[in-house]
Amino acid sequence: MSLINNVKTFVLLGLLTALLLWVGSFWGYSGLAIALVLVLVMNLVSFWYSDKIVLKMYKAKEIRSAPVKELVKELAKEANIPMPKVYLIPSDAPNAFATGRSPEHAAVAVTQGILSALTKDELRGVLAHELAHIKNRDTLIQTVASVIAGVISYVAMMARFGAMFGGYGDRDGGRGIELLALAIITPLIAVIIQLAISRSREFLADERGAKLIRDGLPLASALEKLESSHVKLKFGSKMTSSLFIVNPFKGKALWKLLSTHPSTSVRVEKLKSMRW
Repeated sequence: MSLINNVKTFVLLGLLTALLLWVGSFWGYSGLAIALVLVLVMNLVSFWYSDKIVLKMYKAKEIRSAPVKELVKELAKEANIPMPKVYLIPSDAPNAFATGRSPEHAAVAVTQGILSALTKDELRGVLAHELAHIKNRDTLIQTVASVIAGVISYVAMMARFGAMFGGYGDRDGGRGIELLALAIITPLIAVIIQLAISRSREFLADERGAKLIRDGLPLASALEKLESSHVKLKFGSKMTSSLFIVNPFKGKALWKLLSTHPSTSVRVEKLKSMRW
């Protein structure tokens, strides 16, 4: 299953790249290069400082000593990665996330709610999932996907402005339909592919987290409890919802392809079928 999810990620990144090259055919490589530089700079800044930004956004405070930190330390040793910093988010909503640009600069954040809602084994399953994200370098993969999708969206915006102000006409030789697709459809496709990458990494973290503790049932039980909770995060941003182990804002996508997370029921079913 790990191989399938990694191949899926590779294929989806390839599709994003192909979409980017197709977009580039409208503007030539000079216009594409400008968009790439602008979006790359923005995403690199975000990638480099994302952990600090998101931890501050959720009012997280570093935990110096607590049972949850000992669990993280134990699991990090088992996973053969550096010990990440551990933070507590002052919220009753049960949830958790991992952040950081690399295993050497990583952090795991848990809410007060998750510490009281889960048993020790369930919490161990959640933490193993988050450490799997760190070991898989999912932040880096998501940043690459964000850069490509961002360039596509930026170029599409340029196309819309060009169309609005009469930058394209008959001289383009009947490429009006293609231009419309570039301006409207390609950003949507890019977002769909980007979210598909996010969902594939969640499945992979589920599997590798369960493998780390040699049991899929604790994480499956934890996910069922988190999904059934009616307590929502009252601060933060929906833009960061994909970071969490389950969507903290409980918003359900009208279309499955626009969901930041896989279906919890599917994740639970997969976890319960795992054996070691």
